Amino acid sequence: MPISRKIDGYLANASWIRKLFEEGNRMRAEGGGPVYDFSIGNPELEPPALFKETLTRLAADASGGMHRYMSNVGYDETRAAVAGSLSSDYGLPFVADQVIMTVGAGGAINTALKALLDPGEEVVVSVPYFVEYRFYIDNHQGVMVAAPMRRSFDLDPDAIEAKITELTRIVLINNPHNPTGVVYPQETLDRLGEMLRRVSAGRDRPIFLIDDAPYRKLVYDIPRCTNPFSAYEHTLMATSHSKDLGLPGERIGFLAVSPRCMGWQRVAGALAFTNRTLGYVNAPALMQRVVAHLQDVTIDLGWYRRKRDLLYKELTRMGYRMPYPGGAFYIFPEAPGGDDIAFMQKLKDMRVLVVPGTGFGMRGHFRVSYCMRDEVIEGALPAFEQAIRG
Repeated sequence: MPISRKIDGYLANASWIRKLFEEGNRMRAEGGGPVYDFSIGNPELEPPALFKETLTRLAADASGGMHRYMSNVGYDETRAAVAGSLSSDYGLPFVADQVIMTVGAGGAINTALKALLDPGEEVVVSVPYFVEYRFYIDNHQGVMVAAPMRRSFDLDPDAIEAKITELTRIVLINNPHNPTGVVYPQETLDRLGEMLRRVSAGRDRPIFLIDDAPYRKLVYDIPRCTNPFSAYEHTLMATSHSKDLGLPGERIGFLAVSPRCMGWQRVAGALAFTNRTLGYVNAPALMQRVVAHLQDVTIDLGWYRRKRDLLYKELTRMGYRMPYPGGAFYIFPEAPGGDDIAFMQKLKDMRVLVVPGTGFGMRGHFRVSYCMRDEVIEGALPAFEQAIRG
């Protein structure tokens, strides 16, 4: 066997999302009619006009050194802009030294895990979870421990506490949540923070909370997303501009360490080191310069809200049951009959691609990503209705 046995095993159970995305490409290439692909969160909404204007201006800048290496943590002016925006959003005095620019949210999470985990230590996640978490944690010789959510798909601090051991180092959450679109209430985050503060008392190192928050600006029914930093002092936020600016291919994000975190300077220093030694070295230079000017800019939320409202209304009318999606761009209905893989195949036979909940660690549901054109959603509705009718 030319590759590692571990990776060979992982490939056999690789991401359902990517499998279906590639399947959609194959189906389109073969022809036979439109493919209604709800598999991957790959926004079709173009970035704001100000992004293109800023990119064009900076790309034409003839100043020397525009594309050289910089500090591993990123440009000072970009980090200062991010810190100022975070201070406004969360009511805490963030400074540039508490921000590390990263290669997307995935790079941010891996940088944080590498800095915080010793081999064999545990990371608690809630089910269903983003499909890559297991692999990210394994990258750093950690152990993923899964805790159930409430039936409403809110976090369950009691269930998380039941999974905490002496080896627990991190609780990793995702808010707004992928795959359900649920936004955790502030009361839930506060209860989680109280529990983590209590169980961390007396430990040499506190349990850290990592908030994976690439959808934090995509909330539709409240002014802004709920606040992990106010809930718990030992909080890191990993995020990106993939969703709020429509830039998934540019791989630009950041890590933020709470100003309330004990010894944050040491944590930030470790993050700078692991960002470099994992091979990211630094976030892309041109994108850092661009997003420094766009910290208070967001794509058209109304574009997503209309699709959320249409799909949620139509699927519930048909009889599907699902949690209410207050953010992100996902809906997570129950699979009629309970077999999510069989139901996914039924929809696939009608050229509609969705991701089975099995891929997120939770059978019996399927994920629908609605970040595409209205005609894709509208074109797929008859198939969704036919599938639930049998």
